[in-house]
Amino acid sequence: MPKLTETFARKTPQTKDGTVKHWDSEIKGLVLFVGKRSKTWYFQKDVGGQTRRILIGRYPTISADAARQTALGLALEWGRGAGKKIQIGAPTLEVATESYLARPRLRSEAHRSGLRQQFDNHLKDWLRLPLDEITKGMVVDRHRSMAATPSSANHTLKYFRTVWNHARRVYDLPESPTLAIEWYDEKPNGSIIEDLKAWRRTVDGLNNPIHRVFYELILSTGLRKTEALTLEWKNVREDHIHLPMTKNGRSFDFPITQHHHEILAPVRGLSRTWVFPSPKSPTGHLKGPERMQWSSHAHRRTFATVAMEAGVLEEIVGRLLNHTPVSITGQRYTKPSLDALRPAVETVCEELKRRAGWLET
Repeated sequence: MPKLTETFARKTPQTKDGTVKHWDSEIKGLVLFVGKRSKTWYFQKDVGGQTRRILIGRYPTISADAARQTALGLALEWGRGAGKKIQIGAPTLEVATESYLARPRLRSEAHRSGLRQQFDNHLKDWLRLPLDEITKGMVVDRHRSMAATPSSANHTLKYFRTVWNHARRVYDLPESPTLAIEWYDEKPNGSIIEDLKAWRRTVDGLNNPIHRVFYELILSTGLRKTEALTLEWKNVREDHIHLPMTKNGRSFDFPITQHHHEILAPVRGLSRTWVFPSPKSPTGHLKGPERMQWSSHAHRRTFATVAMEAGVLEEIVGRLLNHTPVSITGQRYTKPSLDALRPAVETVCEELKRRAGWLET
């Protein structure tokens, strides 16, 4: 092991990949982490089988002499027993992620699974890194490397920012390094189902009747794809569908009519639990219906568009889509009853049936 002097710190080259740790030969616990873009001083000690790491600072902002003096002071504090009170270093991304996902009021299961999938696909090599070793340059480079899929790039690094900010409540971390990112413009295609009679013919031509019911239900309710796929019979009530947890972190009740019960009739009795069962799926419910030329979200946009064109007020459409109201009054004070919202749903369903030719059969 070398003595970590100013000359050693200056001449040690950055790595091409990963991080190399250099331990001091004289001061036990002093270590210099050298990565692709930075050199960082830490004081590290194993206590009861756990590694306690304290950030001293980045080189050359913190010189070798300053780092050595700080490490000597920390070693003395540990020797006196006071070190147990010193805040440990930043958690790894993996630890911070698990802590975030363990929140009792996490927004939804879809949010949890989406975050895990993005991290596994795009940030797996960061999971064992302490957060304070993930630099602005690293997040900018990773974001740029995903330019071919701008939406995925934005979502992945915004998930990272969320985990970082959650860890920041406990650990002494700076502002998230994602502040250096120039986010890609994401322009939703905004597509809707223009020809509902063509949609009707396509849905009727699907081989699996469960898939037909799925598309009919999301068109007539505006439910998100995951909300419908994970719908349980216990949450389909006589007058409404209850969603215990949705994308915005709240439960939601959607008023339903006789038309919705008629849509669901072909799948009743197929499963005690799931509205859209699938024996081949590990979860027991359908993971994804047969693809059509119109996406699931196009069905949701069509529900909203037809509602507006049928004269339903925009605020009511937002309520039916479970969007968070913009105004403080809408967020905190007004909560229309299911009976108050049901006439709007009936209006939309009648217009959808007329346009799709349901009334002609």
